[in-house]
Amino acid sequence: MKSKIINISIPDSLLSDADKLAKTEYRTRSELFREALRGYILSRRNLNLIYSYGSKQAKEQKITSKNLNQKISDFRAT
Repeated sequence: MKSKIINISIPDSLLSDADKLAKTEYRTRSELFREALRGYILSRRNLNLIYSYGSKQAKEQKITSKNLNQKISDFRAT
């Protein structure tokens, strides 16, 4: 896999914590940051899928911000 070197700014305390974790897990700093970025990207993709599904369901069930509380109350009453 081709890699590219980048520069990023990180507060000293966060970098220190990352370095400690990398040492504990016998990883390089780069491996740790790559894994963290992969996890972040995956979680954002999953959240976007959830939001998309929720929007679709709200549209199909004609739920709006104005009638949301009433829809919840109606559902709980059943």
